This record gives sequence, structure tokens and C-alpha cells, in this order.
Amino acid sequence: MKNILLMMAGMLLTGIAFGHRLIRGVVINAEDQTPLIGASVQIEGNSRGTVTDGFGRFQLVIEASSEILVFSFVGFEEKKIEVSEHDGQLTVMLAPSTTELSQLRVTASGMNSVNSISKLDLKLRPVNSSQEILRIVPGLFIAQHAGGGKAEQIFLRGFDLDHGTDINITVDGMPVNMVSHAHGQGYADLHFLIPELINVVDFGKGPYYTDKGNLNTAGYVGFTTKNSIGKNVVKVEGGSFNTLRTLGMFDLLGEQMRLKGHQAYAAVEYHLTDGPFEYPQNFNRLNLFTKYSGYFNDNNSLSVQFSHLSSKWDASGQIPQRSVDDGTISRFGAIDPTEGGTTSRSNASVRLISNLPGGFVADNQLFYSRYDFELYSNFTFFLNNPEFGDQIRQKEGRDIVGLNGELSRLIHYKNSTITARVGYGFRYDDIRDIELTNTVNRWDDLQRQSLGDIYETNGWIYTDATLENGKWLLNGGLRLDGFKFDYVDQLAAGYETQSRSKVRVSPKLNVIYNLNDQTRFYAKSGVGFHSNDTRVVVAEEGQEILPAAYGYDLGATLKPLESVYLNLAYWYMFMEQEFVYVGDEAVVEPSGRTKRQGMDLSVRWQALSWLFADFDLNYANPVSIDDPEGQNHIPLAPTWTSIGGLTFQGSSGFSGSLRYRYIKDRPANEDNSIVALGYAVVDAKVNYTRDFVEFGLTLENLFDTDWNEAQFAATTRLRNEANPVDDLTFTPGIPFFARLSVAVQF
Repeated sequence: MKNILLMMAGMLLTGIAFGHRLIRGVVINAEDQTPLIGASVQIEGNSRGTVTDGFGRFQLVIEASSEILVFSFVGFEEKKIEVSEHDGQLTVMLAPSTTELSQLRVTASGMNSVNSISKLDLKLRPVNSSQEILRIVPGLFIAQHAGGGKAEQIFLRGFDLDHGTDINITVDGMPVNMVSHAHGQGYADLHFLIPELINVVDFGKGPYYTDKGNLNTAGYVGFTTKNSIGKNVVKVEGGSFNTLRTLGMFDLLGEQMRLKGHQAYAAVEYHLTDGPFEYPQNFNRLNLFTKYSGYFNDNNSLSVQFSHLSSKWDASGQIPQRSVDDGTISRFGAIDPTEGGTTSRSNASVRLISNLPGGFVADNQLFYSRYDFELYSNFTFFLNNPEFGDQIRQKEGRDIVGLNGELSRLIHYKNSTITARVGYGFRYDDIRDIELTNTVNRWDDLQRQSLGDIYETNGWIYTDATLENGKWLLNGGLRLDGFKFDYVDQLAAGYETQSRSKVRVSPKLNVIYNLNDQTRFYAKSGVGFHSNDTRVVVAEEGQEILPAAYGYDLGATLKPLESVYLNLAYWYMFMEQEFVYVGDEAVVEPSGRTKRQGMDLSVRWQALSWLFADFDLNYANPVSIDDPEGQNHIPLAPTWTSIGGLTFQGSSGFSGSLRYRYIKDRPANEDNSIVALGYAVVDAKVNYTRDFVEFGLTLENLFDTDWNEAQFAATTRLRNEANPVDDLTFTPGIPFFARLSVAVQF
């Protein structure tokens, strides 16, 4: 392994583009002078190309000075430039235009052409609520079960990912997932992200990406916020259930500074709602965000940002199906109305991208997060304590500090182009007073189940290379992750630091064949992993603590017509034996080996110049390998899901969408004796824009369907029951919900 790392690093350091030219530049929105992230840069008549980075920058090796570069981006006019008319540094202005599916290209998207779909989706149906943030990823489902303040439950590719155990989520390069969290491993609370600030949604399914480490098994999602907002925006929304949301986004430097390559803005969001429950949620959330980005000469780009979240809620949590069936409570009632919680998070990041001598590009980011969490839940009601109930408090406070770094270079050799990268970084979590305590009505403590301090360090280095030769792209990489887990149990008789270390090697190999400008075939393979909770690591004495995931994808991205774009993939994944820390009970539960296989289909169709259709269909067959037939279901793992809808953009200022999401019934326990009920829900939205004012109407659950959002098979007991009962517990999905909005730009 060491020799492979050295060989690939040597390739990065010694490659020379003899007889060829390295073209660098930036692609900018001509209307507001903001960089375009993810814009396509392609050599005309050639499948070779690239996409712009987080600062709108690109670099591309060309073979002759007479090459013509084609610049395109969804929602902008295509532009062609003959490079013989310019030196090696370009500034390309793209003018906004109506959105056309023809602007979406198959071949000029690097190794992950599937996520090009998100560019179109985000342009046609901008995300404007926290519930929609993750739904922008094709095939990804979410469920909320704690009043809107807790991280969503996530489902993807036959995985119940809980709150983020097997999906790597980042915002502007900063990790969202919380390792060794009080409530659950990989806990990913995205509520600090203001939806209107999202500029790019980068996603990938499977463990095939060298720069994605811990928790990247089912996939990853990377959000990038805007570098500039162009105009100031004030927005007010109001709706059912005493819902109010206000948003302000303000440009801080003005147009003249943008023309000089410097931009900064600030945003503030405040959200209130009681929700549809009989006991009001009293939910409130405050978000603050500010970001500066700028260019210093042609060689350095700097980004500095800060954000803060503060949130409080009183949640109606899961309720037992039998209590609704016998009329004890309604669908929106509660067994324990004192559930809820508070959380806060502050993030700071500094990122510098530099063009270095010899064609190297260095990308380095330092980040820091301060996080506090306190959650009150009652999942079993009166099972363990018939007198006072089973309410628990999960609490922690943590500091996270880390570094993301990467050194890359374009190398041209004979008729091939190689993009070589070496990445490095670390993350350190200092988690104090992580606890689980039995409580009554939030105020009274009954018994402390666990209390301790966690110190977890993850360091990594990776290297990969992408070879482009004619119609072929070959990507290979190797990633090395090292972990150190320290735990101090504050309930132990004496002080002791329990410590374990572990290393994981993750190889990746991906092949792409561009048959023509309309057809791309790919085969992806790789090994990923997720770490387990530090308390599991020390309990199991360092055994089976970084379970691996082995997967492969076989697929095709096609554009048979200018108006049709589709992706089809067959996939398979095998998961090793692992141990799971159940934060709600402070116990370790072993689970065996699993396998999943399935198919993904995504279709985008521009039926008319103003009408678009999207359709995602996902099938998975999740199975526990070590259990007998009939007892080998994976609880809550989805099998069939589908998301889609129609979106229109009228020339008279009207736009809108009609959308559905569907999930099939699925086993809630291993023998399928309890079933998590499927549902189909339809939402509608219409907007009217005139000059600098936009009016919007959103209708969620248009047909007022009764549906269960989060669902679990649980052994519970109610106050009047003598014996425990195995039953379905659930959080009801929102009923018909109307929301009006008005936004003003100035």
C-alpha cells in the first residue's frame, strides 16, 4: 500500500505537459458578477472537459492553440471561445437565459455525471424549506419525528440511515455528521443551512469516492452555499398552524467590489410554528450566516464564513398505533407531551485555493464548530417505569476542529490527460458530559444511565488519479484513515481513559466510457466504511469497529433527445459485521452481515418549452445474510420508492410545480410481523414574479392524506396496560398545509 501511495504521489509531482497548454480561468454570471459553480467547460468536438470549482474556476489542458472551448451552465446561454485569441487565463461571462434541458451535458461532468441532474432540479425548483434540502437528491427520502428541531431520519438505497449513520454530509466542506453523538452515530442536523443560500448540491451514491471518508457507504451529499447574492432579499412567509418564517439576505460590499472580485453577504432566518399537534410545538429557530469570498490576483481565492443556529421545540414524538385505533388519543395527540429539546451550533471556516508554480493547485480549509444538544424523548412510555414513565434526556456539548487539504495537478502525456490528487486532513471531536438520564417531565432526574467524556480523532490521506484517453476515463484511488478513540466514564469508580486505535484502507476503481456526446457508460467499485461510537469501540475492545462496505455500480447516462436526460444503474453492496451503540438505552447491540442490491432510474424530460417532468424510481432488496429465511428482513429498509412531478415556467411571471413522493410498505421488524405503512403524498406550489417582487403559495399534502412519517416497531407499555405490547409507533405526517410568501429584491 505504501508503495502505491508513493507511486501516485510521484506521478503528481513529476508529470509535465510537454507541447501542450494549460488553460485556466473563471466562469462568471454576467448579470450579477457572481462565480458559477459547476459550469461545464468542454473542448468542442471532444469528450474531454471539466467543471468549475467552488470559486467558479477551472483548468484544462489543450493540445493545440486553435481549440474551441464550449462553456455552458443550466439557465445560461452557451458560449464558445477560441483559445488562440487569449492567453492562459480566461474570464468567461455567461448571460442568463431561460432554462433548457439542452444545457445539461452528459460527457463534461467528470467522474460523477449523475449529479448533473441536481443542477437542473435546483434551477427549476429552488429549495425553500428545511424539509426540502435533502429531498433534492434523487432517491433520497426523509422523515421527521421530533417537531422539526431534530435531525431527519434518512432513507437511501435500501438503508435506514437513521440520522446519518451511512451517509456522509457536508456543507461548504465542513462535516455535518456528528460522530459518537448522544442520540445516534453520524447524527446529521442540517437545520443550520438556510435553504435559499444553496448554490450547488453535489451527491454520489455508493462508496466510490476517494475524497469521501467516514460514513460514506450508501452515499454522500455535499452542499455549497452561494458566494454572492447579487441583490438584497427580504422574505416573509405565513401559514397553517401559526407558522411564520422571515428571511433577510443582504449584500455587504456592493457591485463595484464584485467587479473587482470581492463579494460578501449576510443572512438571517427566523422560523416559528406550533405544528398540527394537539400540544403545540412552540418551535422556534434562529439562523445567522455571513460569507466573504474573493480573488487576490489570478492565483489565490479566499473564502471566510460564519454561521450560527439556535433552536428550541416541544415535540409530540412517536405514538402507538393501538392508542389511535381505540380512540385513546387522536393521530396528533401525545402520550408524553413534555418531549422536546434545544440545540445550537456555530460554524467557522477559512478556505484558500492557490495556483502554484508548475501547474499545481492547492486547496486548504480550516474549520471549527461548537455544538450543544439536549433532547427529551419517550420511546417506550411506561415499559421500564410503570409509575413515572420512560422519558430520557440525551445531552452533550462538543467542539470540532479540522483541516481539509488537497494538492492537484493536470498532466498531459502523449494523447492522455491525467488529473492527479493527494489529499490530507484531520478531524478532532472533544465531547464533554455526554449523558443518558431517566427524567420525569424534563424537570426531575430519576437515574443516570451513562455519563462520560469522548475524545475522537480521525486523520486521513488519500491519493487518486483520473486518466482521460479518448472516450475512456479511468479513476483509481486509495484512502487511508486512522482513528483514535478515547473515553472517560464519569460513573466509574476511578478515573481511567479507555483508548483504542484503528486503521482502515479503502481502495476505489471507476471506469467511464463516453460512446458519444449523448451516451456514457460507467462501472464504479470501491470500499467504504463507517466508524462506530467510541463507547462501542472501548466496550468491544477495538474489535469490528470500522465495518467496511463493499459496493459496485453498473450504469448508463443517456440523452437520446435534446429534451430527454436519463440515468439507469444496477448496484450491489455488502456490509460487514458491526456493533451498534443504541443511544436511547446505553447498550451495545450486535448486528450481522447484510447485502443490498437494486436499481435506480432517473428521468428528466422537457415536454414543452415551459413544462418539465422529472421521475425517479428506486428499487432495493435489503437482506440480513446470517439470519434464516423469513427472519432476515432489515427493519425499516425501503424497497420501492419514487419521487417526481411537473414543473412549469411561464413567460408571464408564473411558475410552479405539482410533485409526489411515494414509498411502499416495508418490514418494521425482522420477521415482517409489523409493517411500516407506505404512503403517497402530493404537494403543489405556484409563484408569481413581477419586477422585484415574488408572491408564492405552497400547498403540502394537497389531498389531506393520512400518512405516517417516521415509523418504528417497538415494545411499549401504556399506563393502563399490565403487559408490554409489540406494536407500530409512528409520528403522523403533516396534514393539508398552506403557506403564503412574499419576497422583495432591492
